Amino acid sequence: MSRTDIEAVDEVNTAFYEAMERGDFDALSALWLEDEISCVHPGWPVLSGRGEVLRSYALIMSHTDYIQFFLTDTKVAVIGDTALVTCTENILSGGPAEEGGALGPLVGQLVVATNVFRRTSEGWRLWSHHGSPVLTESDEDEEEDSA
Repeated sequence: MSRTDIEAVDEVNTAFYEAMERGDFDALSALWLEDEISCVHPGWPVLSGRGEVLRSYALIMSHTDYIQFFLTDTKVAVIGDTALVTCTENILSGGPAEEGGALGPLVGQLVVATNVFRRTSEGWRLWSHHGSPVLTESDEDEEEDSA
C-alpha cells in the first residue's frame, strides 16, 4: 500500500520537530526548500530567505540545552503540490546548564504553528513556518471576570 500525501506530509512535519529535539542542524536544513522560504518564531520578526531562516535555527539550537515537542491538534491538508499543517506545539525546554553541569530549569510553553510544505522531486519540503504563542488567562484574571 502506498503512502498518501497526507501521511508523507505528516511524516516530514514530524521529522522537522525531531531534528529540532536532537539539535540536528543538517537534518533540519535538508527539510527546507532551497529557494525563497520564511519563518516567524514566537515574538520574532518575519525572517526571509534560506540564510536568515537557517541562522535563526542555528542560534536557537546553540542556546537550548534541551527541547521536546509534544504535538497536538495536528491537521494536514494537501491541495496539489502544496500542503498546510496546523498544530499545537506543547514545548518543554531547558535553559543553560547550571555551574554544576546540571540542566537549568525546565520551562513549558504553548505555541500554535502553521507549517507550509511544497512537493519537490526529493519529496515534501518546508516552505514556511509560523509559530504564535498561546496567551492564556491567569487564574486571577478568571476570578476577576467572574466577580
